[in-house]
Amino acid sequence: MSESVFNRKRSTEMGFTLVEIAIVLVIIGLLLGGILKGQEMITQAKIKNVINDFNGVTVAITSYQDRYRAIPGDDRNATTRWTVQAPASGDGDGVIAVANKYKDNDTGGTGGAPANTAESNLFWQHLRIAGFVPGLTTGTGSGTPPPNAAGGIVGVESAVVGTKGLGFTGLTVCSSNIPDKVAIAMDTQIDDSNSATGQVRAQLQATANPDLAATPATGYVETGVGQYLVCKAY
Repeated sequence: MSESVFNRKRSTEMGFTLVEIAIVLVIIGLLLGGILKGQEMITQAKIKNVINDFNGVTVAITSYQDRYRAIPGDDRNATTRWTVQAPASGDGDGVIAVANKYKDNDTGGTGGAPANTAESNLFWQHLRIAGFVPGLTTGTGSGTPPPNAAGGIVGVESAVVGTKGLGFTGLTVCSSNIPDKVAIAMDTQIDDSNSATGQVRAQLQATANPDLAATPATGYVETGVGQYLVCKAY
């Protein structure tokens, strides 16, 4: 075998042809495209689910008011109405107690009512007993705010101008730990895309599930790692 033939054979055995390299690059491109498409589908699903959370809570509150002429959590007749579950009643003043927070949690205890009988917890128990929201209806966990699609929680709080509530007044629904991209898309789709105005407002989070601030963020910033507490006036 001549040296030139040997070298050609060795080159064929040890290297890749341009066609093979092109095929590999195409496959890599398809894989990357699939991954990016999958990530975008996940983001879109989060946006849809977060919007549905707000819409669902709004419908639940309205349905409860239509049926019982009271705000869930503030309902003064809950104890006498539901003798089997025996929940605590609210004070019936027409608002969720100002001292209560959207993130108040029911972490222990036994009996009919949540361990933490804050009206923001009773809000969820009353809706669950009435059948407007799924979940436990008695004891520990019956007043726990439900999770959202972003690893945060959905809760309610009474906003007070100048104190808390992002400039809102009255009953406010909040969803925490929302990724910046999701928050921006959500506000754009259902409101005015401005974090400081409209029926949807937001504050930039420094920690998970933060307290509700008095003023909203001046604008959304998409860094890919930021999170927002997004709230909607009822």
